[in-house]
Amino acid sequence: MTININTRSMELTPAIKQYVEEKMQSLEKYLDSIRHIDVEVGLANGHHNKGDIYECKANVQVGGETFLVERDAEDLYKAIDKVKDHLRESLTQWKKKMEER
Repeated sequence: MTININTRSMELTPAIKQYVEEKMQSLEKYLDSIRHIDVEVGLANGHHNKGDIYECKANVQVGGETFLVERDAEDLYKAIDKVKDHLRESLTQWKKKMEER
């Protein structure tokens, strides 16, 4: 599985890179046929009253299917966790659906 990480309006630090890779690699235990994941992390473009809003987008390719998840939070790590959790749910539902066929 390959993981590409891009940033927007911020620098990709080794800590962020490691955290994203760990979270996305943990998805393999739910579905081992994941081929490719594109992840984009950074500051949201919208105008907010106070504080920064971080967002995380993940595009996962499994077989012929593509799953796209976008989440935002006041903390970058929480946004990454939200994306991972939603992807886990989507992948397990898809796997269950494929097994039923």
